[in-house]
Amino acid sequence: MPVITLPDGAQRAFDAPVTGAELAASIGPGLAKAALALKVDGELRDLEHRLEGEHRVEIVTPKHPDALELLRHDAAHILAEAVQELYPGTQVTFGPATEDGFYYDFARDEPFTPEDLERIEARMHEIVERNEAIAREVWDRDEAIRWFADHGEKYKAEHIESLPREEAISVYRQGEWLDLCLGPHLPSTGRLGHAFKLLRVSGAYWRGDAKNQQLQRIYGTAFFDDKALKEHLLRMEEAAKRDHRRLGRELDLFHQQEEAVGSTFWHPAGWTLWRTVEAYMRRRLEAGGYIEVKTPQLYDRSLWEASGHWEKFRENMFIAESEDRVLAVKPMNCPGHVQVFRQGIKSYRDLPLRLAEFGSCHRNEPSGALHGLMRVRACPQDDAHIFCTEEQIVSETKIFCDLLLAIYRDFGFDEVAVKFSDRPAKRAGDDATWDRAEQALMDATRQAGLDFTLNPGEGAFYGPKLEFVLKDAIGRDWQCGTLQVDFVLPERLNAAYVGEDGDKHRPVMLHRAILGSFERFLAILIENYAGKFPLWLAPRQVAVATITNDADGYAQEVAAAFQAAGLRTQIDLRTEKINAKVRDLSLAKLPVIAVVGRREAEQRQVALRRLGGQTQEVLALDEAVSRLADEARPPA
Repeated sequence: MPVITLPDGAQRAFDAPVTGAELAASIGPGLAKAALALKVDGELRDLEHRLEGEHRVEIVTPKHPDALELLRHDAAHILAEAVQELYPGTQVTFGPATEDGFYYDFARDEPFTPEDLERIEARMHEIVERNEAIAREVWDRDEAIRWFADHGEKYKAEHIESLPREEAISVYRQGEWLDLCLGPHLPSTGRLGHAFKLLRVSGAYWRGDAKNQQLQRIYGTAFFDDKALKEHLLRMEEAAKRDHRRLGRELDLFHQQEEAVGSTFWHPAGWTLWRTVEAYMRRRLEAGGYIEVKTPQLYDRSLWEASGHWEKFRENMFIAESEDRVLAVKPMNCPGHVQVFRQGIKSYRDLPLRLAEFGSCHRNEPSGALHGLMRVRACPQDDAHIFCTEEQIVSETKIFCDLLLAIYRDFGFDEVAVKFSDRPAKRAGDDATWDRAEQALMDATRQAGLDFTLNPGEGAFYGPKLEFVLKDAIGRDWQCGTLQVDFVLPERLNAAYVGEDGDKHRPVMLHRAILGSFERFLAILIENYAGKFPLWLAPRQVAVATITNDADGYAQEVAAAFQAAGLRTQIDLRTEKINAKVRDLSLAKLPVIAVVGRREAEQRQVALRRLGGQTQEVLALDEAVSRLADEARPPA
């Protein structure tokens, strides 16, 4: 006899097992019509899932937090059905929902064209109109392998063979089409609606491995209504204008090339931006009591084995060999910082000890996952580790969070969300240690006054963590900062301090970053500001442009005055007309253009034009220099 507890605490009892659809109908016809799926004891299930025994159940409707992911998963399946109807012989591989849409990977010799996408999208609308029922089936493993192999789906057959033998083989059928899938799904294709759009095609590799066959990935997005879809497409247009890779080329900031996959060539303007951010961070960290260190790039395998990284992170590490020794390029700085801590005897009076490093880390990311500065293999970080007592976790967490939020505000990010990530399946340390670490971080987070959401199973392998998510100028979320509580690494690497009682104790290690990867944070800055940086961040702050060549000498004097005041200045003495110069300098996103001609030279003035402004302000040279120097001063 099922006993169902609903989100509001109400209970419903039934004389026999019921499906989710029957449960929704028993509550009311409106809910029965809106119901898409179930969430049973925290797990999503199909609406036809049978409920027996006692459960906590949520009815998933379009307003439910999990509904959009469910909708997009269905969109991926309908995409795959449309492709195989239109292009027989095409094989399907994997097709998940993503954060802002969905994709499906296909094996097909002939490339998909933009015209193909239009045909596929039209067929998807037809499949929605058919309103095909979607139903789950459980197949025998060997039967499933034979069926997919016989129907030319070698990738599906290979995937089934790789699954644990005890795992059920779940297949979803919609109309005459079917696919291997864990689900859940909507009750029918008609529930998808028509608010979807196919976006583009790109390359991908089977199982994400560049050694495997290349596939074609079709991306799309889907929403519950046309308004949300249109708003998303407008955001995508704006995002394309702000793409850091395009702006990197246009503003001559950086480039990347195949001979250094996953790494960046920084040009003078881009490296100026980098150094400006780094200098600002260095000042903030020094004021916050951090001590900067520098640790090696290569460590012997034995250190990575002792730390646990060799077991948990080996596939992402670059390996080198020298004189019969196996070495690894560091993917993170924490083991090196423990080695610094271990030098000499540490006392409880030395704690908290905050060690910072702008450490250059390298991670062997799959080539198919690389994306401009957002996903790289060489990733210098604003890394730091705080060695403290267990009693100091709360105070250090609060100090760190206050610093992090102040820094984000200085960079123009006022809206920050916090996620609490607990123990992952793949982790080091026993459950008792994780219980202590999670409770300590939870207490610290609450006492720091932070609102947060739970992010189950996403902690680091050595400890739970907070993730700090920024919202940019067009509403996109970016996860940047982290704080992790670690009881494991100090134990594994034998870090100790002498306590007030004269005995040795293990310190707690707080792993923390504010910007995270420098490359990624700079990409976020570029896109947030669309290259129109505030004056203090702009790689080139002022351009001095002449109206006539008669003013060349005065222009050089003006440029020298700006440079002497610490302003990053360039000078334009070309013979072009001033309107052409202003246009070119504006396209280069120069925040301020100081225009000088014969009259300005005679009166020792400059005419200041601001990027995006329609007017100019005429000031005495000394006043212009003083005012711009004040504006360009970095935040304290």
